[in-house]
Amino acid sequence: MNGRVVRVGGGSGMWGDDLDAPRRLVEGGPLDYLMLDYLAEVTMSVLQRQKARDPSHGYARDVVGAIESVIPALASGSVRLLANAGGVNPQACGAAVRAMLDAHGMGGKIRVALVTGDDLLPRLDALLASGHDLRHMDTGAPLSDVRDRVVAANAYIGSAPLADALGAGANVVLSGRCNDAALAVAPLRHEFGWKAGDYDLLAAGTIAGHVIECGAQASGGNCLADWESIPDLATVGYPIVEVAADGSFVVTKHPGTGGRVSRETVVEQLIYEIGDPTAYITADVISDFTSIQLTDEGADRVRIAGVRGSGPTGQLKVSVAYRDGYKAVGTLVYAWPDALAKAKAADRIIRARLDRLGLGFERIHTEYIGGGAVHGPLAGADAGRDAPEVQLRIGVRDANRANVERFTREIAPLVLNGPPSVTGYFGARARVEEILGYWPALVPASVVEPTVELLP
Repeated sequence: MNGRVVRVGGGSGMWGDDLDAPRRLVEGGPLDYLMLDYLAEVTMSVLQRQKARDPSHGYARDVVGAIESVIPALASGSVRLLANAGGVNPQACGAAVRAMLDAHGMGGKIRVALVTGDDLLPRLDALLASGHDLRHMDTGAPLSDVRDRVVAANAYIGSAPLADALGAGANVVLSGRCNDAALAVAPLRHEFGWKAGDYDLLAAGTIAGHVIECGAQASGGNCLADWESIPDLATVGYPIVEVAADGSFVVTKHPGTGGRVSRETVVEQLIYEIGDPTAYITADVISDFTSIQLTDEGADRVRIAGVRGSGPTGQLKVSVAYRDGYKAVGTLVYAWPDALAKAKAADRIIRARLDRLGLGFERIHTEYIGGGAVHGPLAGADAGRDAPEVQLRIGVRDANRANVERFTREIAPLVLNGPPSVTGYFGARARVEEILGYWPALVPASVVEPTVELLP
């Protein structure tokens, strides 16, 4: 890896990640770009709920504070920032960021661009009418089966429009739904001039983005390998990729920070959520993870080279959210002795009372936390038998909200009329929540039209 490198730091792995990580990455050492990944399928559903309650919401609001914390670097031009924080409402996200920058007198100094076009909801009926069935990728069912309940539909767009936004002079690029790694690929396309047909390079950039898209998972967080020996996670350093024009890169972190970058931490992140390792599909490219040549260079430096890629499929994944009934979950904690037996008895009592009331549910599920719930049957028949406490966690789901509401009234009575030694109930009734189901589908990339808007 010779010549100039571009340093991209992964400062957020999810909405709710460490609020101070972006600032620490920017101030901790050399950095050219900061990528902040906020979105997951469940996050899109949460954001859609928030937008339904308040049209000014629907984006990852943490991004405003993250950008505020690195204003000096953005204003100087030493660092540029990309985030998919727009969620289901990029316009509101852009307005909030602009208002914050204006309050700091930075409205004309820090340029903000919005990348949109991923939101297919306004076009959904037209797409269906033109023969795009958006069939469920697992079941094959057409989206028309749930069309009347759809509340969001977002395509995973690629890196090209984000790179265009950088080319237009944006210091901050805010997008809706894009594939996570695109936040890292876009700066590399912009800096090195990589083209749409440079599949090996785009695959290398995609893998670099994949390594850092989950934040500190690549630098010691949530790491299975020798986790007890990983130092000082309280000040964990978030990962950085130093990428060369030939696509080779080093995964590292700033010196003096906690955590660890090693072969083990990087490999764990590489295999995270990839499916077929020979064909990791994004809008830009199909990446072959089996082509990776990985070298541990010591001192928190792992080098990756030799990545191969091939042309994209011509289709984009679409994440659809639809109303899928209601749920509620109630909990009680039972103390030793016989904690698990008490929790199981309470479960039988609740179910008997629900039957007596004539309440049938689409699904009712019980877990005994502390009694083998995490590993299920693998925990063994006697798991939790002598536990000091066991939490009964029982949930229901149903299309009928009234049925679910009635269930929530059956938890509290067990405090007085169920098995003894109950605790952990503080008077708050289980809350009824609407379920947003997830419907993965595909559409031709040609029908998705990303747009770039440089805010005035």
